[in-house]
Amino acid sequence: MKSPLLSLPGAVPAEGVDEGVAAHYGDLFREQRALADGAGFVDLSHRGVITVGGEDRLSWLHLLLTQHVSELPAGQATEALILSANGHIEHALYLVDDGTTVWAHVEPGTRDALVAYLESMKFFYRVEVADRTADFAVVHLPAGSIAEVPEGVVVRETAYGRDLFLPRADLESFAATHGPAAGLLAYEALRVEEHRPRLGFETDHRTIPHELGWIGTAVHLQKGCYRGQETVARVQNLGKPPRRLVFLHLDGSDVHLPAPGTEIRLADEGPDGRKIGFVTSSVRHHELGPVALALVKRNVPVDARLLAGDTAAAQEVVVEP
Repeated sequence: MKSPLLSLPGAVPAEGVDEGVAAHYGDLFREQRALADGAGFVDLSHRGVITVGGEDRLSWLHLLLTQHVSELPAGQATEALILSANGHIEHALYLVDDGTTVWAHVEPGTRDALVAYLESMKFFYRVEVADRTADFAVVHLPAGSIAEVPEGVVVRETAYGRDLFLPRADLESFAATHGPAAGLLAYEALRVEEHRPRLGFETDHRTIPHELGWIGTAVHLQKGCYRGQETVARVQNLGKPPRRLVFLHLDGSDVHLPAPGTEIRLADEGPDGRKIGFVTSSVRHHELGPVALALVKRNVPVDARLLAGDTAAAQEVVVEP
């Protein structure tokens, strides 16, 4: 769904899964600095918006999600996953309940499959699942922002900022009074800096929550059964995940960023050495320079020098080995 804010001055469209919103508005680092200072907003209107209404909504979602939501207070933000039977991550939901309805935003391109799954699990529960993407757009206000939220808009407030479920028809009027607009690349740079995983970027078909540090933030270890719980409990109590998320400081002399999927090897073994992981997200940060998130094998020494393709990289631990 193409955002009307692509008509703003300097807007350059994003590509790939983020197509439909602006990658930037002409000055990537200025946009990053504005967000870091709590100014401006980010158009995330390409994300899916799902609602769940009905008096059983929280108890029903509690059975399906990795998060404890049966007693979720109105207005309290949380995040949750849906796992496969083998414990692999299938969906990530960013939730808030407004007292009568649960609102969630999800990755672009995932809402149809998510809605279909939720519909298939309704059974006798008093719930109504709806895809509201055509009517509502997600807009992000950064942490520290003092911008006023339009009356009646549902807000999901976290340590990283506020996500607004804004009526899609109000996007342009909101932009006119809440600028400057910052593009998705600025938002992503701060996400990578904060080591926050993203479905479809830090995940592949076999990712489990422990590998990305989602235990605690999106997975509650003391709740009842849900699909994939056996894997979560087994790894938590008896073992270690096969891979771990790391933060990479990349050699700034390289003109090109290593793209997602770029293979990682030990620097001591050179570019022909064995593959030990891959880049998941890479960005240019206004203060840190080129940085990335990556998944590497758990047994890679935490002080090992790495190569991301041909680019030298120093790792910072995100998930303990």
